[in-house]
Amino acid sequence: MNFKIGNKIIGIDRPTFIIAEMSANHGGDLNNAVEIIKAASKAGVDAIKLQTYTADTITINSNKKDFLIDESSPWVNQKTLWNLYDKAHTPWEWHPTLFDEARKHDLEIFSTPFDQTAVNFLEKLGCPAYKIASPEITNIPLLKRVGITGKPVIISTGVADYDDIKLAVDTLRKVGNNKIAVLKCTSSYPAPVSEANLLTIPNLIKDFNVVSGISDHTLASVSSIASVSLGGKIIEKHIKLKKSAETLDSFFSLDEDKFKILVQDVRILDKALGKISYKVTPSARSSMASKSSIYVFKDIKKGDVFSKDNIKVVRPGYSIHPKFYESFLGKSSCKDLCVGDRLSLDFIDE
Repeated sequence: MNFKIGNKIIGIDRPTFIIAEMSANHGGDLNNAVEIIKAASKAGVDAIKLQTYTADTITINSNKKDFLIDESSPWVNQKTLWNLYDKAHTPWEWHPTLFDEARKHDLEIFSTPFDQTAVNFLEKLGCPAYKIASPEITNIPLLKRVGITGKPVIISTGVADYDDIKLAVDTLRKVGNNKIAVLKCTSSYPAPVSEANLLTIPNLIKDFNVVSGISDHTLASVSSIASVSLGGKIIEKHIKLKKSAETLDSFFSLDEDKFKILVQDVRILDKALGKISYKVTPSARSSMASKSSIYVFKDIKKGDVFSKDNIKVVRPGYSIHPKFYESFLGKSSCKDLCVGDRLSLDFIDE
């Protein structure tokens, strides 16, 4: 299931691939967008991700009911979908500058396209992978377009059910693309931790034979970190500048300092997970003495009987294994032994 995004290999036996999502946190200012990339680099992420659309490529400029933002939405003040996306989008003319900036800082950079024209545009920039936002998981023409590029496709599941996910994965495989990741996502802003349902991650891996992970919209980092313990190999989370003004997405994003802590914790966890092993590790070998073994704790003369009064299971572990304790009891010693002597089955007088 391994695949590469740029110079990074993503897969079950690789370090977690951490994506900092810029989204609308640039606040319409190119300088902020550049600073976010620099902040992401300092935080130690693997990649920065953009979203590539305009208001006109993602929706229709209409005041009809279907295009009004629901009153329960955190973005209700924008009134219409067109207004929201017009304010939130990352101008396409910025993309070459942002791609260059990311590469200057050794970050992979890719994007979420929302229609085929965005894919055509991103292909000209050498975009190394594509993200499919969960609302687009049923956009079969878009899936086919990104699929035929042969580049990795990362899909979020936020508003998808099982059949939607299966259809998306099957669509990509039918056009010959098997470089697929499916991220557990809760499309709520911010997302309640109680709805993270991280146990879905190993099921996604098993049922769809894909790389998995999380697109995390919760306020904390716990869900992201826990996802790694469940087999997730990709984390996507929104990043914002600590001192920037409020933006459309800042209320559920991690600032650069907290993002750095997240990255550090995940890198530690990657090391801690290690591999399946029952061997005593090199650093633990010095503690072998703390194991128990059988020692003489009262002087024994040749011919004396081994008993609970003269042999004992104690630390350290340099003598014979405790499993042989009962093998000694009631048997005679074939030699003189002193307190603190190690025992051997050879000392039993047969």
